[in-house]
Amino acid sequence: MAAVKEHRAEVAVAPLCKALDLPRASVYRAWAREAAPRAPVPRAVPARALQPAERQEVLDLLHGERFVDQPPHEVYATLLDEGIYVCSVRTMYRMLAACDEVRERRNQAQHPVYAKPELLARHPNELWSWDITKLLGPVKWTYFHLYVILDVFSRYIVGWMVAHQETATLAKRLIEETCRKQRIVPDQLTLHADRGSSMKSKPVALLLSDLGVTKTHSRPQVSDDNPYSESQFKTLKYRPEFPKRFGCIEDARAFCVDFFGWYNIEHHHSGIGFLTPETVHYGRAPERTAARQQVLDLAHQRHPERFVRKPPTAPELPEAVWINPPDTVKTTRARNEEISPN
Repeated sequence: MAAVKEHRAEVAVAPLCKALDLPRASVYRAWAREAAPRAPVPRAVPARALQPAERQEVLDLLHGERFVDQPPHEVYATLLDEGIYVCSVRTMYRMLAACDEVRERRNQAQHPVYAKPELLARHPNELWSWDITKLLGPVKWTYFHLYVILDVFSRYIVGWMVAHQETATLAKRLIEETCRKQRIVPDQLTLHADRGSSMKSKPVALLLSDLGVTKTHSRPQVSDDNPYSESQFKTLKYRPEFPKRFGCIEDARAFCVDFFGWYNIEHHHSGIGFLTPETVHYGRAPERTAARQQVLDLAHQRHPERFVRKPPTAPELPEAVWINPPDTVKTTRARNEEISPN
């Protein structure tokens, strides 16, 4: 119709309708409706509808203390059991919709609004992330529990343990020993975790208070507030040699010894400039990056024609690592990526 109206001054209606395969009568009727729109005809009230007094009686019943938090189906069934019929369930819904009250009527718990954790690490041993995952045991419904503490800036596994169960006592022991090995001083470290029972336990909270360690937690039911620990667990479980089940706890511990040795010393992590976590954690990243740059400079001198856009540069270690960066950081990062040369 719009196409016909647009070209009506240029082309006759009949050939245009024929070309568009439209009936002329339909076109003329549409134009007539646009020129003189009809006022909506009010719908007649059916004779069988509830009278105003009856409607008000039903609304008072639904708003009463007894049924104010009950859905219409529950109200309907309860009244029927008492030998009372006022109207159908659908009529109750229509009356509630007319009052803009079709919503959850039951009393529900009001959960507090949890602040998004925004954590920054610029150096090793400034922000740790820890979590616990399950390793399948020899038979169904048997598990071993792997505790892992990871340094967010360097991705270095500073502490881990495989145990038969998940308890606050074991978590406290691992955190205490790891802080001692890494020589953590008061007010130096922030320890981030999800909201598991061990993470929120009183023994762990008291230990962190005694050590002068700040603790933070993920928001409830938010899967990406502890991303570095989750990513590390994925790397663990997607290794080719990771078994479907472990025969005993000694097998699990032996596997973790080999894995964490590889992860810390040999694994070139993409998030830290393809350096190994051990190199970054112990401050050897500048020397390694400089050595890599010398290799690339020599390659550029030998064959400059192979580097069309610019001389090659070694991947650099990020200056800062965030868990949930603020919007200002995201905006600045996106702007820098737009203006950086390809």
